Amino acid sequence: MTDEITPQTSARILSEALPHMQRYDEETIVIKYGGHAMGEESLARDFARDIVLLEQTAINPVVVHGGGPQIATMLKRLGIKSEFAQGLRITDAATIEIVEMVLAGSINKQIVGYINEAGGKAVGLCGKDGNMVIAEKATRTMIDPDSNIEKIVDLGFVGEPEKVDLTLLNQLIGYELIPVLAPLAASRTGETFNVNADTFAGAVAGALKAKRLLLLTDVPGVLDSSKKLITDLSVKDARRLIADGTISGGMIPKVETCIYALDQGVEGVVIIDGKTPHAVLLELFTNHGIGTLIHK
Repeated sequence: MTDEITPQTSARILSEALPHMQRYDEETIVIKYGGHAMGEESLARDFARDIVLLEQTAINPVVVHGGGPQIATMLKRLGIKSEFAQGLRITDAATIEIVEMVLAGSINKQIVGYINEAGGKAVGLCGKDGNMVIAEKATRTMIDPDSNIEKIVDLGFVGEPEKVDLTLLNQLIGYELIPVLAPLAASRTGETFNVNADTFAGAVAGALKAKRLLLLTDVPGVLDSSKKLITDLSVKDARRLIADGTISGGMIPKVETCIYALDQGVEGVVIIDGKTPHAVLLELFTNHGIGTLIHK
């Protein structure tokens, strides 16, 4: 057995991809590249090559990356203990410095480096650059287990997008430049906020009226009650599955981000397994895709 592909097979694959390339011609695709999907160097390099391929086929990719595991590793190394509330890291003044250093520094520039090495022209930015994303302080409520009274949780320097200004991105998109965005934003008073990467990507995709928002994560997509992949999901059905508990845990905020992005004008949002080699190409350039497409 050999894994070699014949020239004829390569030509057939390229030919079959043509209608998909035409479908996304000159369109903007926002790809959220999750922390867990970024673990292996070989996968990261494959991802970078795939992003360059999108740009070479006249698609406009915008990458938004996370970095939760990498932040946790650095905080542990520095002896800073993290607390969480409803899945969000409580970010104090010491922690936000580390978050900014890891997200806008090492992770962002590593992705930029891989894309550039693969022949692209990536530009590493965060939401603070050009006032691209203005955030407001995030608030959450939870039930106190002792008193059973609902209380407001102070998440510290955790924000949610309030406004997206496309001035800077419009100078890059369509000019052979690939924006790589770290999910940090400034408040109206100049504070730095850590923003959930899914939420950040949804806000940017909505503002750009992107053709697709791809959420690369560490699961195949949305699963039904039998744990089988749901390949196609309307907003109405998504809300029903949240209500009946089929969609639960960390998948709820992801799906809510999808619904928000659709409401803002994104045509379709796909949740896919970022650990699958060439996941982005499989989703965009094959007939069946590999994840869960959520649409209106």
